Amino acid sequence: FIILAFCWVYIRKFQSRQESEVISTITAICALAIALITSALLPVDIFLVSFMKYPNGTYKEWAANNETRGQIEDTVLYGYYTLYSIILFCVFLWIPFVYFYYEERDDDNMNKCLQVKNALKYTIGFVIVCVVEQGVAVFYGLRALSFSISSLTLIGMLAVITYTAYGMSVLPLNLIKGTRSVVYERLENTEDIDDVEHQIEKLKSKCKDGRPLSSRDRHNLQELEGKLQVLRRRGRHLEIAERNCCTKVGSALRPFKILLGILFILVALLFIVALFISNLDKALHSAGISSGFIIFGTNLTNPLNELLLALQPVFPLDYILITVITMYFVLTSMAGIRNMGIWFFWIRLYKIRPKRTRPQALLFLCMILLLIVLHTSYMIYSLAPQYVMYGSQKYLVQMASAAPTSGNATIGTTRICDADAPEDQCTVTRSYLFLHKFWFFSTIYYFGNWAFIGAFLIGLVVSCCKGKKSVIEGEVEPDDSDISDDEYVH
Repeated sequence: FIILAFCWVYIRKFQSRQESEVISTITAICALAIALITSALLPVDIFLVSFMKYPNGTYKEWAANNETRGQIEDTVLYGYYTLYSIILFCVFLWIPFVYFYYEERDDDNMNKCLQVKNALKYTIGFVIVCVVEQGVAVFYGLRALSFSISSLTLIGMLAVITYTAYGMSVLPLNLIKGTRSVVYERLENTEDIDDVEHQIEKLKSKCKDGRPLSSRDRHNLQELEGKLQVLRRRGRHLEIAERNCCTKVGSALRPFKILLGILFILVALLFIVALFISNLDKALHSAGISSGFIIFGTNLTNPLNELLLALQPVFPLDYILITVITMYFVLTSMAGIRNMGIWFFWIRLYKIRPKRTRPQALLFLCMILLLIVLHTSYMIYSLAPQYVMYGSQKYLVQMASAAPTSGNATIGTTRICDADAPEDQCTVTRSYLFLHKFWFFSTIYYFGNWAFIGAFLIGLVVSCCKGKKSVIEGEVEPDDSDISDDEYVH
C-alpha cells in the first residue's frame, strides 16, 4: 500500500495535466510499483536465510528439516521468477503497447479499434525479439526465462551506468548547493525583460518611416519576441514561487538539506570504495574471464561488507541497512533520470519536468527503472558479496579442547558463514544463485562495474562545476504553450 501510494504521488507530480490519459497513468504507476516491489525482494531473501538459524549457529526447530528449508528457498525462487516474468511482460508487451497506443491517438478521435490494431502491430516487434531470444537460449541448452532476464539485465547495466551513477553524484550535490534566491531571480528576470523590450523597440524603430525590415531583422525580431514571451512566463512563475509556502518551508529546512546532502555523498563514496575493492578482489583472486571473475568469499577487507557483518548482533540493524541501500539505488536512479531526461545516444527524447512530463516519457522512465532493478541485485552483491550470499548466518564448528584435563572433549565455536562453510550448515540466498547462472554475463557485469565507477567520477565533476538550480527549474521552457502555462499557474 505504501509503495502504491508513493508511486501515485510521484507519477502525478510529474504528469502533464494536458496530455494525461487513464491507461498510461495506470500503467506507469503499476510499472513503478513492480520495480520497487522487486527491489525489496533482495532484503527479504537475505532475511529469510538468516532467520533460519540462531545466533549460536544452530538451525531453529522449524528449519532443522532439509525439506522445510527447501520449501522456503523454492518459495523465494518462485517469487523471483514471478516478479521477473512480470517485468519481462511489461518491458516486451504491456509498456510498448500502451506507448504506441498513445502515439496513435490524434485530434480527430481515431476509432479505438484501429488505434488498438496499430498499437499491436508495432508491439509485435518487441514480442518477436523476446521469442527469438528464447529460441537462442533453447538452442544452446540454456534456461529460456533465466537467459532472457540476464539479457535484460545487461540493458539494465547500461541504464545503471548512465543514470544511477549520475544520480548518486547529482542528488547530494543539489541538496548541498540548494537553489538560487527567488528574489534575486525575479530581479534578474526583470532586467532581462527590460533589455529585450529595448532591443525590440530599437528594431521596430527602423520601420517607422514605412520601410520594411530586412529578413535578418525580421528573424531577430521574431526571436526576441519569443524570448520576451518566455521571460514573462518565467516572471509569473517566479512571482508564484515567491508567495508559495513550500518555498519558505524549503528555505527553513536548508540546514537539514545540507546535512542530508553530506550524508548522501558520504554514502555514495562508501559505495564506490566498496565497489572498487570488490572488483580489485575479483581481478586479483578470481580465475579470470573464463570463470566470469567469480570468487567465493572475500580476500580484501570490504568496508560495507564489514559494516553489515558488524551490525548483525543488533537485530534488525543489518536488515534495515540492506533495505536502505536497495532503496538508495532506486531513488538515485530516479534522480538521475529526472535530471538527465530520456536519451537515445546523443539525442534527447523527453524531459522529466514537474506537471509537464508527457505520458510517453513517464512510460520510458518506468521501463528504465524496471531494467535498473534487474541489475541492482548484482550491484549490491558487488558491494557486500559475503553478506548477500549468506546474510547473518553463522555455523558451529567442533574443535578439540585445549584443556589438559578434558581428554578427548570437543567444544563448539561459532563462525560467520563464508565460502569455506559446509554446504549443509549455511544456506546461500536465491539471489546469488540467480546472478551466477551464466559466466559470460558475470564477466560483462564485472567490466560494467568499472564503467560505473568511471561514470560516477565524471558525473561528480560535472555536478560540482554546475551552478545552483533555479527555484522554478523545469517549469518554463521555450516550447511551452501559453495554454499549458495558464493551466499550470491556475
